[in-house]
Amino acid sequence: MSKIHKIFHDPSPTDLFNDVVFLDKKVKHQIDLVNQCINSAKSLVSTLKSAGLSYDDLIYFNNYRPPLRDTRYFTLEDFSERSNNIPVISFFSGAGGLDLGLEAAGFSHSLLIEKNPLFCETIKFNRPKWDVQAGDVSKTDEMIELVSSRTGNRKKFDGLFVGGPPCQPFSIAANQRFSKDGNNFKRVGFAHETNGNLFFEYIALIKHFKPRAFLIENVPGLIDVDNGEQLEKAYRELEACGYLVNQPLILKADAYFVPQQRIRLFILGNRVNKEFHPPKPTHNSLSVGQVFNISMEGIENHITREHSAGSVLRYMMLNYGERDKLGRVDRLDPLLPSKTVIAGGSSGGGRSHLHPYFPRTISVRESARIQTFPDDYIFKGSVARQFTQVGNAVPPVLGSQLGTAIVKSYF
Repeated sequence: MSKIHKIFHDPSPTDLFNDVVFLDKKVKHQIDLVNQCINSAKSLVSTLKSAGLSYDDLIYFNNYRPPLRDTRYFTLEDFSERSNNIPVISFFSGAGGLDLGLEAAGFSHSLLIEKNPLFCETIKFNRPKWDVQAGDVSKTDEMIELVSSRTGNRKKFDGLFVGGPPCQPFSIAANQRFSKDGNNFKRVGFAHETNGNLFFEYIALIKHFKPRAFLIENVPGLIDVDNGEQLEKAYRELEACGYLVNQPLILKADAYFVPQQRIRLFILGNRVNKEFHPPKPTHNSLSVGQVFNISMEGIENHITREHSAGSVLRYMMLNYGERDKLGRVDRLDPLLPSKTVIAGGSSGGGRSHLHPYFPRTISVRESARIQTFPDDYIFKGSVARQFTQVGNAVPPVLGSQLGTAIVKSYF
């Protein structure tokens, strides 16, 4: 272990780097400033403000910025299609990531249903003309009444149903089950009991309204829950109702113009006996570096966490792609896709990744850009809940490509 690394792994870091000769005067000045905070017990944020600085004036010890091989960054405007007047009803809409993609693909939203009032507020603020309703999919009778009020009494809905039931109950790591018939039904105190069965509640609505096509979005772990028995049961129910259902489609977002390593599962089906032709992946993953070259001036939701001096000292020593084990955060490598954007928070509610060039965690807006949300799409609520909305979403750019593929395949 080098002398510098030994100092940084000392559990009592004081007067760090005093005996190290730096070629970079800015780094040396930064170390002195942070040491002053530690020794005087002053907060770093107040010290930076007094010096007329911000966290974006800080740098890593290794502050070399490699030239980007790929400076592309794609937005929904790059995937917009003309309106096709195909109606779509969205369940578990979250903050609207998938729905923004479908809008760009030309779909017309008849109804969006989301249980969380804050998430509804975000969608309504950004799309005031959309019909957004706070509803609980587990209440089947209420859902049938609500959806019927928008579709009429037709026996079949000649449009698209989309929905991503909460994925936590399907996580292998959580070791939860959603089979009411299984021995493990009461495991982990099924306060997630409702969430676990929302998968089949959504399928029940598909069977009742018989949309021309449907999409189910989830995590790949859904395939292995209960050794695949419940997923096979879902397929049997849908096929018995006249649907042709494709095999689970696993897509890696970075192969679809999203600068992020995000893997999601999609199940699609239709009642007109047509095969689904998925969007074609690119041959090269999109790197995340260009996201951080776009100006943040005047952009909302760009609030960053006020880290302590000790945290910044630890972060400073990380090279690209390395993890701070104590904070469990990773410095992003600008030459690679971002690691998966997660539903973190500003304090105590989770974590986000570290900026590639500044020793701080990335903001909600930077996370949203990695997810390909438009810059003018505003997230409501506390910073922690804004992170939740961004991290739980389907990347809109991926959603738009799926939407276009659905139109071409089924309509």
